[in-house]
Amino acid sequence: MPNRRDRDRRPGRRAPFREPKPVILIVCEGERTEPEYFEGFARARRNSRVRIKIAPEHGDPRTLVTTAKESKKAAEAHARREVDDNLAYDAVWCVFDVDDHPQVADARQMARANDIELAISNPCFELWLLLHFRGSPGMQHRDAMRKLLSGHVPGYDKRVEFAVYAPGYPQAVKRADQMDKRAEEDGDPGRNPTTGVYRLTREIERSE
Repeated sequence: MPNRRDRDRRPGRRAPFREPKPVILIVCEGERTEPEYFEGFARARRNSRVRIKIAPEHGDPRTLVTTAKESKKAAEAHARREVDDNLAYDAVWCVFDVDDHPQVADARQMARANDIELAISNPCFELWLLLHFRGSPGMQHRDAMRKLLSGHVPGYDKRVEFAVYAPGYPQAVKRADQMDKRAEEDGDPGRNPTTGVYRLTREIERSE
């Protein structure tokens, strides 16, 4: 007669809960356009673990990275105090435009040193929005980019309703990726026009 230990065992019970989704912090410079887009995108992807923070000062991308760095360290300290890793951010991103900003190189260096990702649009975030409707518009000033966008979104005034952009999202990712690759191949990464926002939206999707 077989020993009780030799009998086939029933599989153990499934874990009572799934591993929590990663928590993503997005630090924005814009007070309406970028936050409204990412809030709408996260809702559409049913990802409730996206946190959005608006930098207290505008005009210098280093300010955004500093805000992100301080927020990241504060969350890590809180997680240590509470002995709960879920209170820390799994990824931290800064979103800003090149526009006429100085010190972009310094912001990049600071971000690398603090494990912070950047989603930079050159010349402006409206390029990313425009890619939901059409391909590369070529090198443009930010004012011209906004005018081009208003041709697809009548009355555009920096407010964003994600449902307007949702149908064109897959094409926007492809177009932004292709523009990035062409700029890299030409030895001119981050040139006008390019946008790295698609890398951030992909991360939000992976965290669904």
